[in-house]
Amino acid sequence: MRFLADMGVAGRIVDWLRAKGHDVKHLREEGLQRISDREVFQKAVAEGRILITFDLDFGEIVASSGGHATSVIIFRLLNSRTPHVIERLAKVLSDSSETLERGVVVVVEESLYRVHYLPFAGKEER
Repeated sequence: MRFLADMGVAGRIVDWLRAKGHDVKHLREEGLQRISDREVFQKAVAEGRILITFDLDFGEIVASSGGHATSVIIFRLLNSRTPHVIERLAKVLSDSSETLERGVVVVVEESLYRVHYLPFAGKEER
């Protein structure tokens, strides 16, 4: 899969994804630390990448995107330590890889994650 890591995503998470064979870009690696959230989303759409972020604003950006959809994984974790984030991300990827290809918003919490289908019509908890 192709991913775009937002600024709050640790480099070790990017390294882990790459070790799993995924194509990952991090905004920091491309010198794009200062672009707006809308520009980040537009980049993910243009490049066909799944956006990984801790920024809750992306749910609203996706909702108002006018049909320009890409999948977004949003972490809402109390424990944001890298090993825990990787553990939760691994669960999402193992359960939902086909779903992520279709354009969804996945909100990842401590013990479950919710998949919101685009356009926002329903959700599924896992």
